[in-house]
Amino acid sequence: MTLTQYEKEYIQGILKRDMNLLEEGMLDVMFSEHCSYKSSRPILSLFPSEGENIILGPGDDAGLVSINDKYALAVGMESHNHPSAIEPYGGAGTGVGGILRDIISMGAMPIAILDSIRFGPLEDEKSRYLFEHVVKGISDYGNRVGIPTVGGELEFDESFKANPLVNVMCAGLVEKDKILRAIAPNVGDVFFLMGGTTGRDGIHGVTFASEELTEDSEEDRPAVQVADPFTKKKVLEASLEIFENINVSGCKDLGGGGLTCCISELADSSENGAIIYLNEIPLREEKMTPYEIMLSESQERMVFVLNKEDVKKAHAICEKHEISSSVIGEVKSGNNMIVLDDNTEIANLPTILLADPPSINRPMTPIKLKDKEINLKDPELKDSLLKMISSPNLSSKKWVYKQYDYEVQIRTAVKPGDDAAILKIDDEIAIALSADSNTIHTKLSPYDGGAGSVAESIRNVISCGAKPYAVVDCLNFGNPENPEILWQFQECIKGMSEVARSFNSPVISGNVSFYNETEGIKINPTPACGVIGVLELENIRTMEFKNENDKIVLIGKTYDEINGSEYHRTIHNLEEGLPPKIRVESEVSNGLALLNLISSDDKKAITAVHDCSAGGIAITLAEMALSSDLGFEIDSSKIITEGEMSLNNLLYSETHGRYILTVKSEELENVLNELDVPSSCIGEVKGNSFKVDSKEIIVISDLKNKYNNALEKYMP
Repeated sequence: MTLTQYEKEYIQGILKRDMNLLEEGMLDVMFSEHCSYKSSRPILSLFPSEGENIILGPGDDAGLVSINDKYALAVGMESHNHPSAIEPYGGAGTGVGGILRDIISMGAMPIAILDSIRFGPLEDEKSRYLFEHVVKGISDYGNRVGIPTVGGELEFDESFKANPLVNVMCAGLVEKDKILRAIAPNVGDVFFLMGGTTGRDGIHGVTFASEELTEDSEEDRPAVQVADPFTKKKVLEASLEIFENINVSGCKDLGGGGLTCCISELADSSENGAIIYLNEIPLREEKMTPYEIMLSESQERMVFVLNKEDVKKAHAICEKHEISSSVIGEVKSGNNMIVLDDNTEIANLPTILLADPPSINRPMTPIKLKDKEINLKDPELKDSLLKMISSPNLSSKKWVYKQYDYEVQIRTAVKPGDDAAILKIDDEIAIALSADSNTIHTKLSPYDGGAGSVAESIRNVISCGAKPYAVVDCLNFGNPENPEILWQFQECIKGMSEVARSFNSPVISGNVSFYNETEGIKINPTPACGVIGVLELENIRTMEFKNENDKIVLIGKTYDEINGSEYHRTIHNLEEGLPPKIRVESEVSNGLALLNLISSDDKKAITAVHDCSAGGIAITLAEMALSSDLGFEIDSSKIITEGEMSLNNLLYSETHGRYILTVKSEELENVLNELDVPSSCIGEVKGNSFKVDSKEIIVISDLKNKYNNALEKYMP
């Protein structure tokens, strides 16, 4: 049990009596950080959550954004960090399963998964083990259910050695008139449980996720749920058939907190009560106690709120798909959740006490940010470029995504490896999905790091030709009881909010994962940001060079901002100083200028686009060349700068708000005239090498060997 003395006194003050063991267990999981968001709720209110295209913001299992007159997109993002640290294959698999259920419960068909994953250095044997089995867990689950894993991000850093991060984003398509909510509005309706049976796995999973890992955490392995993708496939198909044939009042999946969380939140959302018949719950194991049943987090379970007259039809659908189903309770008037065992009342708690525990205004202490001049001896450009491009953080991620079936459902228009994933919705429009975070920037300046993480994810969808519509997030931090950690969290959200608001892209769903530290070693704070964009199919752009003699145009000014860069981490093993600042006005104006250009009458003039982020101009150009086998030459004096800087810093600076595009040579003047933001032609596509200022740095084929084999040399 993790209830504090204050929380116990608060509960007793409302109940006017002592809790029994079952009630204490139920309240314990609902008061956990994972379920209650008690430390983060006061700060999360800073996020913008409403906007022109937003149907539903935070508060349900997923957010909803309108993408055309007919369809909405249900989008969410979740973490499964602690379980993946203990049991990487199952932890990752159940993480995917959980976010899929969130999307299904909105009435939507999942159409895409993106993974944002982080590990310790690959030189470390345990980090390699975790990496291998997390990727296998994600791929096996998604592939078996038939949902494409279309994109994501991957990072290796010493701070994630003991605390890997496994964040999963999912999007699903639903017709607007068929959207469901996690509600139980009608007294007399029944709670219809379907899917997997209830076992002893996952008990106290949410409390396990709401405390720091220790060297004894292996003992918490029973708190990790057991994934079952084959049952999930049947649950998905049966759910969609129920949605199609029955007027469902409400729907919610069973994730963290199990039946306790699911039923209490369904009832409380409609200010109703609930009664649960414990003996009607299908069990997988013998002699399970009421405590175990109500707290189990066994996977692949869904609850539908149905009219009693529809129960027979729902049972028939479940029997057809060979999954268990049972009426386990009823929506009642009043405001309490009652659990009956053989008609004996064994728990009686106010739904609001379970579903809406009080938040905590924890103390915060600002961290003094350290601006310092860092003088380093830089290697030759060729040497640094070879080392950078062979870094696991910048190299090809093909080892990962070749394990994913990213073309199932035949919507995938742009394969993994580009700035964003593109999926066709109909013959005219598509959606763009991206996931990004910059953990070093956030560590060194939480405000700029949080803002930059949203900005980078937005730049990714813009680069593909899409207008950003909405943001989802997964916020991974250390112990919120540490005042400096909570200050980091608040500053990060302030930065994220400013960028999201400036792009009119509200934050519609998200997740907070605290306590990501082991024996005092904290992760780099990680605001994983997903962005949803919408575009016309004819406006899709990709990063690879297309034609010899196309001109290379850089949008945006470059500042001397090398601190906190991938260059510093990879070449000098350094994470110090102040990172690039977010300049919101230029970020927005540069992005909108590019979008206007792509959708203008001159759209065919733009042959390739890539956002400029990790590794700066040098890595952005290298990636464009590597994906096309075409070389290039640039003139560094043509790069618009703010102040003097070395060639090294010029090429590796990670200044925000920049894009590199290629333009048909005959259209260059028109394009530059149309752009009303800082931009210049810095070179052209030509030859087979990486050239700067007429000097050949390296042949692209030599660079490609390093780029393609960086992960493979470590992994089986």
